[in-house]
Amino acid sequence: MMSPVSGQPTAADDARRPTNVILFIPDGFGPASATMARDYLRKYEGVGELAMDSIQTGSVRTFSTSSRVTDSAAGATAYATGVKTYNGAIAVDTLQRPLGTLLRAAEGRGMATGMVVTSRITHATPASFSSHVPERWMENEIAAQQIQSGADVILGGGMRHFLPSSAEGSEREDDRNLIDEARAKGYTFVDDRDGLMNLSNGPVLGLFSMSHLDYEIDRDPAVQPSLAEMTDKALSLVSKDKDGYFMMVEASRVDHAGHGNDAAAHLKDIIAYNEAMEVALKHARRDGNTLVVSVSDHETGGLTLGRDIHKEDGVDGVYAWHPEVLHRVEGSHGAMFDAVSARYDHLPDGATATDSVDAVAAVLSNMAGIDDLTDAERASIQNSLGSYDLNYTVSDLIERRAVIGWTTRGHTAVDVNLYAYGPGVENFRGNMDNTEVGDILASLLNLDLDALTADLREETEETQKAEKSKTDATSGPSPGSE
Repeated sequence: MMSPVSGQPTAADDARRPTNVILFIPDGFGPASATMARDYLRKYEGVGELAMDSIQTGSVRTFSTSSRVTDSAAGATAYATGVKTYNGAIAVDTLQRPLGTLLRAAEGRGMATGMVVTSRITHATPASFSSHVPERWMENEIAAQQIQSGADVILGGGMRHFLPSSAEGSEREDDRNLIDEARAKGYTFVDDRDGLMNLSNGPVLGLFSMSHLDYEIDRDPAVQPSLAEMTDKALSLVSKDKDGYFMMVEASRVDHAGHGNDAAAHLKDIIAYNEAMEVALKHARRDGNTLVVSVSDHETGGLTLGRDIHKEDGVDGVYAWHPEVLHRVEGSHGAMFDAVSARYDHLPDGATATDSVDAVAAVLSNMAGIDDLTDAERASIQNSLGSYDLNYTVSDLIERRAVIGWTTRGHTAVDVNLYAYGPGVENFRGNMDNTEVGDILASLLNLDLDALTADLREETEETQKAEKSKTDATSGPSPGSE
């Protein structure tokens, strides 16, 4: 129950306060995404509902200070800090001053903490819980701050931001080896599934790709762990702490597939998120002291199930959509383009545009089960050869047959679903602002984000003064000052 004045849990609710919190952020997951996955699982696995269907409690508004359509940085910052900010901001306010986050406040209270993601660990959502920079693209600085953050479990991709500039594939511009620095601080470093599965104690830094982890539809299960496996391992580690834990889990690539209008990849990453939710909810039901909250930072792609397709386009019915079309797809758009490129490499000298279209058609047949391209569709493929537009041509060929569509390659402003289970669930009801989610979680865990914010700003001011003094001492007196 919430106080009618403060909007925070009252003293009477102390018995319902969780010891632990698992916050899921299925990036880019909207209401239509849930329907898509549910329909697919009902048809192919005989499962009538998603793991989170029975715990849906409301919806969340996602706008930022700079736009009605948020980005992941501002959206995640709202959850991490309880404060709205501008698109691109990583745990800083509109004046670019640092904000205390749930993860760092939990660390300060002696709780175990963890981040599990399928993106680069330096990407906007995990960064907003573990670092403070004015722009999300500052991933090298984010990585350096994350190593200092003290999180007990850090699992995801993004190795390129942790390796020195001399290392192959590195994106750093200095010679810092943040993996070695993490080891020096007591972290065990792992870079494949076996290494993670064999781990029994933290802290752990697990980086399983130079950039993002593979889409679930492309993932090699012998090399990269699934989101469910990472979640399960992380819970086994952080749950050892008698003072409780805070863990953030992001199904990151749901969003990336939405940006690419890649319905099959979007679907399979939603199913991977659903499996991770099953792991967390099983743990919470057994434990009795764990609150699980799941909420997206925004919807991506403007997904719609059912679209206006005329009979002459060769697809029957407007009031329908066909999961079986996506079931036949065996790779992401990126994997398909890799296969197309491999076929291009074997084309003879003097190959024609028709030969190139045939190469694309062969891949669509092998990887998407499309054997009925029309002359108009072949012409569309030919017109997009050699450009990124081929991505969206392929997308439309698949989605037309599935009778689904997208309105954008970016984010939308629609409200997103809110799910909650466990002690304190009664605080997550109805339509809420994204900042309320962060505020309530902080209150339930007795985390003082305002005090942490004040400390961070004092540290920032001291650092700035020290840097200024160092600069002044190096440069000497200005001309005419003596």
